[in-house]
Amino acid sequence: MILWFAGVSFVFVWWVFRSPALDYRLVMLGAVLPMGEFFLGGPRVLHSLLAPVALLGILMLATQKRRLVRRRWIGIPIGMMMHLVLDGIWARPEVFWWPFFGLDFGTEGLPELGHPIAVTLLFEFVGLGCLVWAWRAFDFSNPQIRDRFFRTGQLSRSVPKPPTC
Repeated sequence: MILWFAGVSFVFVWWVFRSPALDYRLVMLGAVLPMGEFFLGGPRVLHSLLAPVALLGILMLATQKRRLVRRRWIGIPIGMMMHLVLDGIWARPEVFWWPFFGLDFGTEGLPELGHPIAVTLLFEFVGLGCLVWAWRAFDFSNPQIRDRFFRTGQLSRSVPKPPTC
């Protein structure tokens, strides 16, 4: 479910923040990062609210007088929070509110892998649709704009408001 998390997070964060200077590569990285807990056998700390909030707090404290550094790295905790929304982990309080409801994460697997294959494919198509929309809306077919995005994660400053389809 990589496309679901990456695509929807990219578009949703754009619509909320409307900031061309945010590093959207790191938003997408933060949105897929908790899926790495697959190798741990199920959701752990990265699927709890504690992880992105703690990371955001550390980031804010560490970059108090370095606005540009903050703007670059803030995408990771934002993306991690998007992951929590998009995978529905909030419906499992023992994981979402960990450690406040105890130290046990439960025995269920990752919520993003628990859907029927048809639902998973639907989610992936929605994520792909978001990425296709972003490609067109932000003119990533232009090599200069695309190169800037791949180098910095930033969008063109010539897009003053959310584009329409």
